[in-house]
Amino acid sequence: MVKERLKSTEKKAEEFIKELEQEIEDLTNRSSEVKLLSGNKDHLYFLQTFRSLKKHAPTRDWTTVEVRPPSYTLNMEMEKLCEDAELKRVQQYEVDVTLDPDTAHPCLTLSEDGKQVHDEDEEKELPDNPKRFTQCVCVLTRQSFSSGRFYFEVQVKDKTKWSFGVARESIDRKDQFIETPETGLWTLYYDNDGLVFNDDPDVCLPLRAELQKVGVFVDYDEGVVSFYDVEARVHIYSATGYTFSEPLYPFLCPCDNPAPLIISPLHSQ
Repeated sequence: MVKERLKSTEKKAEEFIKELEQEIEDLTNRSSEVKLLSGNKDHLYFLQTFRSLKKHAPTRDWTTVEVRPPSYTLNMEMEKLCEDAELKRVQQYEVDVTLDPDTAHPCLTLSEDGKQVHDEDEEKELPDNPKRFTQCVCVLTRQSFSSGRFYFEVQVKDKTKWSFGVARESIDRKDQFIETPETGLWTLYYDNDGLVFNDDPDVCLPLRAELQKVGVFVDYDEGVVSFYDVEARVHIYSATGYTFSEPLYPFLCPCDNPAPLIISPLHSQ
């Protein structure tokens, strides 16, 4: 495959070289003709001949011509294949999780199947529960994980603001907190200003066009939390080097936008 691409690239380059050499030859000839013409005192002949020279002026803009080495294209394709393989690898660890209404802030409304959550922007009267968030508008899943690897996907289509990832069990449920690993949260945050991994300081990330679904992968034993753009099938960011010592829960914060965050199973794709 590499040999074939190299051969094709060389052929393309040779064609460009021949065309360029021909244009150089034409320009050289035209330059000689102009020099001869400039010495002619017959003005009418000069004008007629000059018009003829202008008609045959070269038109190609060589600044737009590019011949990429096949190795560049191959490297791009190999990188894409590797990222696709990486996503397929982590998707093997998909878990079935549902949102826990006992943890949901009173402004949040959950779907009956526990897969969707949106912000009503108005608090409901709910039973007092020690597990419930009362200051931060977020929710945890019923399921937690204390070892091994797990993966889940969240649909963010039509959302203008959101935050989600994983949280440790002992996270403060009754006070305001800043989302950082220090406070027990490993989360990705998006709004109109861009995409960041919540840390101190935040890690600013390239904003991916039309981000619709994000995959979250955790390797508990290795202390890694990774995020993926599922539609583009590329890696977004990995937080590494952590030591987890208590259960981790998937954590969702839909923010003040009516569109829901949706836990999306792989078989729905």
